[in-house]
Amino acid sequence: MKKDFFSNKLRSSRKAGYSDAVKRRIETIDGEKFSWIDLQNPHREDVEQLAQKYHFNALNIEDCMTKFELPKLDSYDDHVFLILHFPPLEGISAMPKFSQLSIFMGSDFLVTIHQGDLTPLVEMVNACKENSEPQRKQRLIGKSTGSLLHEIIDVLVDDLLHTVRKIDGNLEDIEDIVFDETKAAGRQISLLRREITKLRRIVHPLKRITLEAAKNLQRLSKSEEDLTLYFDDIIDHVDKVIESLEESTETLEIYKDTDFMLSTEKSNKILSILTLIFTLSIPATVIGQFYGMNVNIPGGIQTGIWTWLGPYTTLIFVLIISAIPAFVMLLYFRRLGWITS
Repeated sequence: MKKDFFSNKLRSSRKAGYSDAVKRRIETIDGEKFSWIDLQNPHREDVEQLAQKYHFNALNIEDCMTKFELPKLDSYDDHVFLILHFPPLEGISAMPKFSQLSIFMGSDFLVTIHQGDLTPLVEMVNACKENSEPQRKQRLIGKSTGSLLHEIIDVLVDDLLHTVRKIDGNLEDIEDIVFDETKAAGRQISLLRREITKLRRIVHPLKRITLEAAKNLQRLSKSEEDLTLYFDDIIDHVDKVIESLEESTETLEIYKDTDFMLSTEKSNKILSILTLIFTLSIPATVIGQFYGMNVNIPGGIQTGIWTWLGPYTTLIFVLIISAIPAFVMLLYFRRLGWITS
């Protein structure tokens, strides 16, 4: 199996160097009712300027810049602050085990801050900035900040669903490896279980934060429609991801136990063969020791009747005497079922 088997399947197929990941980018998209400001790998002064304009809490600014803050939601009178985690960009060893997305949402602004390229989010920003998809742009920034927040979380959760489907593909490949006697599946099982554990650490807080966000949106969003149903749909998708990851974990445990049993069975077969070989060689060993002593034994190197078959009389005599008990033991082991044809 190739070394990058799991990473290729679990993450995006988009390749990027570290220099692309740390590229600083600030985009401002003005809608009819609010502005969307997206900051990718910003400098501290970029965030502090927004903090002065929209009166963000200084502690939240620190949370945005640390890159390793736990998922959370802070609610204020005029805005809410969220931190969410999503799977990291592929191929960047210097990045953390997750991509952090920080969001400030008020009634007339929505600020997204992320370290690293969250591809689905960047595609949304580009669609609005370039106006390449007018209908999509209208759906994103033509309603309210709450509606846009829903679209952002929804597209990132959908990306998680695609990742889960790739995990299912990995499980099928591992199943083939488990039942292939020429390959060892232990390492592959451990690698995939590690990836699933990372996703579980991301998904469980995501559900909790989404539930808390849905309770705070209506008072800040200018949308006339109730967004609760839309966020319930996101939570339903998150539940599907969690359920799928739990099933994948259980399946991996089954594969691990199966691989252990098959490996044990294979080891037992090898030990049985070695034991039989050793056992069947005991008569020849014992008899050979007798004929190795410096005494006169029938069939030894002597003259007279014991050389009637020539100089190989001793060898023939030892082989015949050794073969008889070995053959008897072989029949006995076969009768016990230790040897099968």
